[in-house]
Amino acid sequence: MSLSLRQLQAFNSVASLGSVTGAAAQLGISQPAVSRLLSSFGNSVGFTLFTRHHGRLEPTPEARYLLTEVQQVLEGLQRLETLKRDIPERAAGHLRIACLPGFATSHLPKVLSQFLESKPGVTITLEPDRPERIMEWIIGEQYDCGITDGRPRHPATESKSYGIRTVCIFPKGHPLGEKTEIWPEDIAGERLIHTRRDSAFFKSLEQAFSSRGIKIPTWIEIRQFTAACTFVSQGNGVSVISELDAVQFLDKNVDMRPFRPVVPHTLSVVRPITTSPSIITLEFIEAFVASILPYVISEQESLTI
Repeated sequence: MSLSLRQLQAFNSVASLGSVTGAAAQLGISQPAVSRLLSSFGNSVGFTLFTRHHGRLEPTPEARYLLTEVQQVLEGLQRLETLKRDIPERAAGHLRIACLPGFATSHLPKVLSQFLESKPGVTITLEPDRPERIMEWIIGEQYDCGITDGRPRHPATESKSYGIRTVCIFPKGHPLGEKTEIWPEDIAGERLIHTRRDSAFFKSLEQAFSSRGIKIPTWIEIRQFTAACTFVSQGNGVSVISELDAVQFLDKNVDMRPFRPVVPHTLSVVRPITTSPSIITLEFIEAFVASILPYVISEQESLTI
């Protein structure tokens, strides 16, 4: 069976309007042309398409069954036409993002809102989880990109890492607010809220304390920086966290100062390497990286690490 798009359009138009005359006007072709298209289509499918009833062409039972499929094909082609127009304009597509839980409720919503303003046809799936699960998803190509911590390494992924400035946060009005920088000795007597002990960031922070002969004053162990911010905002303890997370809480009874020595928090953007990224994915990654650049450790700062 060899069918043409014009045959399908003629068949659908006559079925909808009940006349060859109306179909010809709708399609912008002559009535004989519509009749020829219907005749060739009928020959291809091997049964009668229409019967006349009270002066109107009505689809036969077989044609009605076929009509549903034809309409789905035409609707699909219409969607393709829309996508063909929207994709070059970056106005359509679906983006799947896996991220750290804290990002899903702090920094990322604002970035995504701004990103989507000029892309009304773009839809998003945002899935927060721990770093190990994020990497599993990216390796399995279940997500277009992931935002995680550490420096992920896997042959099935491509990643770029950024060292984010860290700060010491404390409740507003705390004596630490009188200092311009916070060193380990400044918080040796404080109750420290910190990331899990097996994390690379905690180990780097612990080393910063031990290098100055100070035992890190552990108190509450958390997985997410945003949890530390919540504790501090309620007047409980102090913490050393990413500046990117800290600024989200400055209007919630939280104050901050630069932490010294420099202990960067490594943030990575990772994506599958076995598939070509969509335009939407690349544009989102570009927008996200631009949003974190103000918090990335400068070359001059890195010399003090």
